[in-house]
Amino acid sequence: MAADPSSTVAETRSTTAAAEQAGKGSLAPVAGEGRLVSLDTFRGFVMFMIAAGGGDVIRTLLSLKPNVLFHALFVEMDHSIWAGLHFWDCIWPSFMLMVGMSIPFSFAKRSRTQSYPKMLGHAVKRFAVIFLLGTVQGSISFTHHLEWYGELSGVLQPIAIAYLVAFLLARKRQWIQAAVGGAILAANGLILAFVSAPGVPAGSYEQMVNIERYVDLRVLGTTYAYGNTFGEGATVLCMGYSIPITILGLLIGEWLMSARSKENKVKMIAGAGLLCLAVGYALSPIVPVIFKLVTASFVLVSAGWASLMFLFFYWIIDVRGHQWWTLPLVVIGCNSIFIYMFPVFVPMYQIVSIFTQGVVVASAPLRQLLNFAVVLVVQWLLLFWMYRHKILIKV
Repeated sequence: MAADPSSTVAETRSTTAAAEQAGKGSLAPVAGEGRLVSLDTFRGFVMFMIAAGGGDVIRTLLSLKPNVLFHALFVEMDHSIWAGLHFWDCIWPSFMLMVGMSIPFSFAKRSRTQSYPKMLGHAVKRFAVIFLLGTVQGSISFTHHLEWYGELSGVLQPIAIAYLVAFLLARKRQWIQAAVGGAILAANGLILAFVSAPGVPAGSYEQMVNIERYVDLRVLGTTYAYGNTFGEGATVLCMGYSIPITILGLLIGEWLMSARSKENKVKMIAGAGLLCLAVGYALSPIVPVIFKLVTASFVLVSAGWASLMFLFFYWIIDVRGHQWWTLPLVVIGCNSIFIYMFPVFVPMYQIVSIFTQGVVVASAPLRQLLNFAVVLVVQWLLLFWMYRHKILIKV
């Protein structure tokens, strides 16, 4: 059963009190009621990877000093071209997992002062705003002017859909939540395995021949860009496949808010993550792990790795109590939606290059690294100012 709101944040309150005590007279991160420092830190880590340029920085380092290490890092910091899993493929699932984890905390906090219809209205409004922001971000980033962006499997649109579904499941028993996630995952596998179309045999996972691409071309008139490793993938049939990852996050959030011991919570999260990995990799010879098709094996494997990544932060921060190092990431995590959208409207690299072009550097790659570093510092200082003044941009 979903966590009882009356006993939801007993542990969180004690964690908050300890954090407040530790943070007096210092810049130690302090979790507000209903917040986990580990969750904000994990969110900050994911956003830092995006804000830092990810593969762009590694590509620049590789051009400066080609070596095996930089090449391996570069491969992991880019999406898989097709089958297989890279670290960067787990960034989007990590977002989905964190969305689900946040819902029980937010639900419990709001339920003390709001009726369910009012909470539902807020959830629907939030769904609409996040979806619209995704449309704005996608259209400006890829077409450089505001228009309806056809590739809906970016980051924010699936988050919006999965968030609303997970919110509607928040009051249901956990077995129901898990069953819904499993049913959606099964539907994914069954459609790809047994549905055919003209020129597309059932069970095809080829780049140019698969049912998801066929549906995209018929419904949207477009599909993912081949030869572009950044292409997010198919859209129409993929939109709902982020839901199972978000439901897993919902379950983890409810476990975290329960009265179980922290050690027991660690075991449950570890068990869920390892189970997802085991089942996903077991399926992979039959159902390939393909990010751009969001196959069932990809959902399971990426959700498993995302869960274990979060578990590392939870174990270090909330179980072992080592919070002293988290502030730089918490500052980013507390305003993740702001820093995600900020570069869409403010061309930071172009602005920074105006001020750094007079700096003498040995090569163009070094100048690019300088620009990366300055942009990152400026963005972090802005986020730190917002953090110190308790300015949290929410939707």
